[in-house]
Amino acid sequence: MLFSSFSFAAMGAFVKLGGEIPSFEKAFFRNLVSLFIAIFMIKKTKQKCFGKKETRIYLWGRGILGTLGVLAYFYGIDRLLLADSGMLNKVNPFFVIVFAAIFLKDKITKYQMYSLFMATLGVILIIKPSFAFQDSIPAIICLMSAVFAGMAYVFVSYLGDKENAYVIVFYFSFISTLVSGILIIHNFIMPNFKQLIFLILAGITAALGQFALTYAYKYAPAGEVSIYNYSNVIFSSLLGVLIFSEIPDLLSFIGYGFIIIAGYLIFRFGKDKQFSNKTL
Repeated sequence: MLFSSFSFAAMGAFVKLGGEIPSFEKAFFRNLVSLFIAIFMIKKTKQKCFGKKETRIYLWGRGILGTLGVLAYFYGIDRLLLADSGMLNKVNPFFVIVFAAIFLKDKITKYQMYSLFMATLGVILIIKPSFAFQDSIPAIICLMSAVFAGMAYVFVSYLGDKENAYVIVFYFSFISTLVSGILIIHNFIMPNFKQLIFLILAGITAALGQFALTYAYKYAPAGEVSIYNYSNVIFSSLLGVLIFSEIPDLLSFIGYGFIIIAGYLIFRFGKDKQFSNKTL
């Protein structure tokens, strides 16, 4: 999970380095590279690209939700500080709790309730909502990426012992490439050589992060590994300072603290259980 967090932080930096290329186009290149890598790994391990018949509906669900999440996240990366967008995206474990309670009938413990409350405070401090609603739109859309990711990870956990990790990543990459490709048909901007390199690197680091994340959720209970997701904000903050000279304000740092503490509560007091033995 630590490797996954670093890979996704690096992906965010490469996406931001892509400059004025539209967010959907950046998502297309990111997903296209990941798709080729997923196909290569599937062929190498002699798996079937489209998986088992009984798991396909869940694979499509994971792919569609993941696609919505990555499009919202890239929109946020282009318009927010790298650390802010990374942290808003990383509140997805709290949405995993909510959606697991709704769809898998998991009970929410009192510590999870505390963590949800603290995470909400943290998000408010990062977004800093104002009466000028349009100023908060990028942060709200970026937060929606965490909502979609939370739903997607419930599917990933469910598929954990039922489907190959490469197949899960393939579905996500395939659907994301298809959707983002359709969205850029009438608004395509040819990237220059430097931008193209950054977009390819974004795709490579995204694929590495996705494989690592899928394996983390596949082989360990979600509650145990989710805490390490928050290392992403450390990596994102460092890259933001070193590459873009971005320094989050005091309220954002306090918000990061609330969310990280909330994540620790889930890790420390959460139940060690997997979703894969339940029915969606």
